[in-house]
Amino acid sequence: MITIFDFTINLKHIILPLIYIAIGITIHLIIKKTITILFKRKKTLKKEQKQKLKTIQTVITNVSKYIIGTLVVLAILSVFGVNVKSILAGLGIGTAIIGLAFQDLAKDIIAGIFIITEEQYELGDTIEIDGFMGEVIFIGLKTTRIRDYKGAVKIISNRNMDKIINYSQNNSTAIVDVDVSYDHSPQEVEAVLNSMFQKLDGQIESAVGPLKIVGINELSSSSVVYRISVEVEPMKHFEVERFLKRELKIAFDEANIKIPYPQVEVHNGKK
Repeated sequence: MITIFDFTINLKHIILPLIYIAIGITIHLIIKKTITILFKRKKTLKKEQKQKLKTIQTVITNVSKYIIGTLVVLAILSVFGVNVKSILAGLGIGTAIIGLAFQDLAKDIIAGIFIITEEQYELGDTIEIDGFMGEVIFIGLKTTRIRDYKGAVKIISNRNMDKIINYSQNNSTAIVDVDVSYDHSPQEVEAVLNSMFQKLDGQIESAVGPLKIVGINELSSSSVVYRISVEVEPMKHFEVERFLKRELKIAFDEANIKIPYPQVEVHNGKK
């Protein structure tokens, strides 16, 4: 037979954990909303500053989630009669045991802290690790997520993020080599290129420097290879190079500058 006292105890075991969970979720949502408001990015901020704020915002949100989750679990354990004080008091010994059991987790968290404090990479950066290149879309205390241009997402433990290439910390350089026939003098070709540069002045939004002629890069068997370059924003060099190749073709066609291409001569053996 179930007494009223037993029923009350059982009801408490059901209701209180639900209340603690609801409180935890509510507090987490409030903190998340507050952080979003506090870190609201202004239009006047530079791209690097916006990325840094976004990274810090994500990390603070994740840390608060872990802390709130831990407190909720401890509160629920206390409902079921577990001596939470003894758990907290025994953390000294427990930490050593947990440390042995969760060495990799501890390494991930420590590595995550160093990644953030040392600004090794931030949200929105393009990085490469073990041949996989993509945009950083998530930085947590345990893992980092990278998405490549095809949409594939790679999740990597922070302890393994030790050999990366960051393409976003410095400006890129768009470099284009163009083959020109030996029939044209360097003065003629450079005059056409300079005219094209004047036409494109201010049209390349991602450019942070002027277009320039590097010079003759190669004297090949059938052409003279000229190289032009321009400093652009990080990872913008691919699109700028494609744009410049199109403009070069148009400019050379208008000036009747020949771009050599492979040709095959066929001779009829009849005399």
